[in-house]
Amino acid sequence: MHSFTEENYLKAIYHLSDGNSKAVSTNQIAEMTSTKAASVTDMLKKLADKKLINYIKYQGVTLNESGIRAAVNIIRKHRLWEVFLVEKLGFKWDEVHDIAEELEHINSEHLINRLDDFLGNPATDPHGDPIPDRSGTIQHKKLVKISEMKQNDSGTISGVSEHSSVFLKLLEKLGLTLGTKITVTELIEFDGSIMLSAQTKELTISREVAKNILVIL
Repeated sequence: MHSFTEENYLKAIYHLSDGNSKAVSTNQIAEMTSTKAASVTDMLKKLADKKLINYIKYQGVTLNESGIRAAVNIIRKHRLWEVFLVEKLGFKWDEVHDIAEELEHINSEHLINRLDDFLGNPATDPHGDPIPDRSGTIQHKKLVKISEMKQNDSGTISGVSEHSSVFLKLLEKLGLTLGTKITVTELIEFDGSIMLSAQTKELTISREVAKNILVIL
């Protein structure tokens, strides 16, 4: 059993390493967790003592098999709770992240498996992120950023890489939510913004917005 802080660090390292064995620096973890580098170093020593990470000072951190398993389990819980909050309790997709951050630390595997079954074993959360199954397997879909699409390319919005409430509210306002079919009608050379046809309307989005919306072509 791990503390809330330990679980948050494992999840941060997992995300920073893109879920593989890429080494992550102390400064990267400090920035992601809004913590001082000295505090990060202390926590990394604890996680290394618990045999969850490989840590050599000045050489970065990687998760070992136990650490990856623990991180994926936390992510599974977080994403299942997000589905529950949206589908069963009527929360909006921009409201659930912080609540799920608290619920993900509930340690009952039996509860989470029952929740998974109750929800019909969903493959993705309300933001389009894949939900690990009970064995920790993650089914990744081939997604591309709108910013990588070419003129006349079409696809369906299937995920976002920015989860802040302010960004999700913007997408809601623009009508660019999950399942929306879009076509790139023009790439604007001057500032990199992109003109889209989305369902029945035309709109222009900035490059910054476009690089955080993920599409299945």
